Amino acid sequence: MKLTKNEAIIEAILFISGEAVPLKKIAQIINEDVNVTKQILEKLISKYQEEERGIQIIELNNSFQMCTSPRLFEVIQTFYQNPKKYNITQAALETLSIIAYKQPVTKAEIEEIRGVRSDHAINKLIEYNLICEIGRMDAPGKPILFGTTEEFLRYFGFKSLKDLPEIQEQLLEQIQKEVQEEVKQIGLFDDEEK
Repeated sequence: MKLTKNEAIIEAILFISGEAVPLKKIAQIINEDVNVTKQILEKLISKYQEEERGIQIIELNNSFQMCTSPRLFEVIQTFYQNPKKYNITQAALETLSIIAYKQPVTKAEIEEIRGVRSDHAINKLIEYNLICEIGRMDAPGKPILFGTTEEFLRYFGFKSLKDLPEIQEQLLEQIQKEVQEEVKQIGLFDDEEK
C-alpha cells in the first residue's frame, strides 16, 4: 500500500529518531491536530501489521517509536550473535516490581518492603536501563527517587504504566509479610541479597 505524505513523514521521523517521539511533537511536525495525528499513527501501525513487515511502530507513554518486529527476534539474534538480554535475578525482579508499582520510591522504601538491602539489585537495574533516578525526595539527606524507564516499557511490552497488571494491596501486604518472615528465619535481614 502506498503511504500518504503525512504517513511517510512520520515514518521518516521515527526511523531517524531511534527513540520514542512524543505525539505532540509529531503533530507539530506534520502540522496536524493531536487526535488526527494519533489516527494517522494508528492507521500506519495497522498497515505495518497487515503487511507483516520486519519493523513495527509501538506506543510508549503517548510517544511512538519504530522498532523491529518481535516475530523476527531469532533472525536478529543470529545476525547480532550477542543479543541484548538481561540476566534478571529474583532479587532484581522483586526490586523492579516494587519500583514499577510504587514509583517514585526511595531505596529505603524498597528495602523496607523487601526486608533486605537492595543495592546490588538497584545497580543492576540501572545498568540495564530499566530504572533511573527521577528526582530527590524533599526530606533530610535528599534520598534518590527511582522510577522505571522507557526501556522498561519496551522490554515488558507495555504502552504505559497503566498497562501494568493490577495488584491487590492486600496480596502485596501478604507477600511482603511472608518475605520478611522468611528472611528473619534464615538470618539475612541486614545482608544484601544478590
